[in-house]
Amino acid sequence: MKTTKIVFITIILLVAAFISGCAAPEDEKITELNIGYQPSTHQIAHVTAMEKGWWKEDLAPFGIETIKDHQFPTGAPEMHSMLAGNIDIAYVGAAPVISALSSGLDAKIIAGVQTQGSNLVLRPEIEMSYTGPEDLKGLKIATFPAGTIQDTLLRNWLKDNNINPETDLEIIGMGPGDAKVAIAAGQVDAVFLPHPSPSIIESEGSGVSVMASGEMSPNHACCVLVVSGKLIRENPALVEQILKTHIRATEYNKENIAEAGEIFAEKTGLDVKIINRSLVDWDGIWISDPNMIVDSTVDYTRIQYDLGYIDTPLTKEDIFDLSFFESVTE
Repeated sequence: MKTTKIVFITIILLVAAFISGCAAPEDEKITELNIGYQPSTHQIAHVTAMEKGWWKEDLAPFGIETIKDHQFPTGAPEMHSMLAGNIDIAYVGAAPVISALSSGLDAKIIAGVQTQGSNLVLRPEIEMSYTGPEDLKGLKIATFPAGTIQDTLLRNWLKDNNINPETDLEIIGMGPGDAKVAIAAGQVDAVFLPHPSPSIIESEGSGVSVMASGEMSPNHACCVLVVSGKLIRENPALVEQILKTHIRATEYNKENIAEAGEIFAEKTGLDVKIINRSLVDWDGIWISDPNMIVDSTVDYTRIQYDLGYIDTPLTKEDIFDLSFFESVTE
């Protein structure tokens, strides 16, 4: 009888241990985060948080020991990397996120990063006679690859002005470095790029800005903060802190623009004078509230559907998780 009782108790303890081991923890413990970004003043919140050590400082209480950031030339390869599971958090344009979500990306936009902030720049000899979009017919324009913010905006603006982006001119997908070289060499007639590239081109005498993206589409969504679905489901408290740090950096930059420019210049190796000029000349606005860009972002899904980039327009619920912003700002 005593032996039977011991066996029975042992079985109960083993079953309890098994059930305990199978129970999902509230927050799965992770020690490393990988953040994607692009070398643009659009995404300067990440740069400030990284260089000031705020990511490390704010996320350490959650067990995060290592934070790595990964630079991408445009949003397309950045989203490919996120699809492959190589990055957990992305500072990226809203339009590439839509393309990636349509391809099966498990992630959500949890915050805005910035609106507007790109420019159409023409070679000086072409700018002299430019009077409007009709004058772009027959030209070669370099912009970010298909599915990016710049490509989506440019093509939609052209269509709105009765210009066929497929037949009336040539749009060439390039990263910012290649596009700057191409306009300087006369290989393209114009570029449509995010800042600071327009200011760099103008400082080199290779082009003149003729239109800001906010003139094409007022208050349009541009960059956003995206977090993987895995982090959202398994580490909600950590995601809240990621958002808090983003807000902290965004507000700091808005109050300390000159210092933000210096931090960005040091991080990227660019001339701080040109960066400061860019931050004066551009029409970009740093934000964190995702509610400010919901309508614009959802509208991108219609544009991308019309362009044949995605099979079905996405909904607000497909793209956003607004609960984290509501939680940290209530």
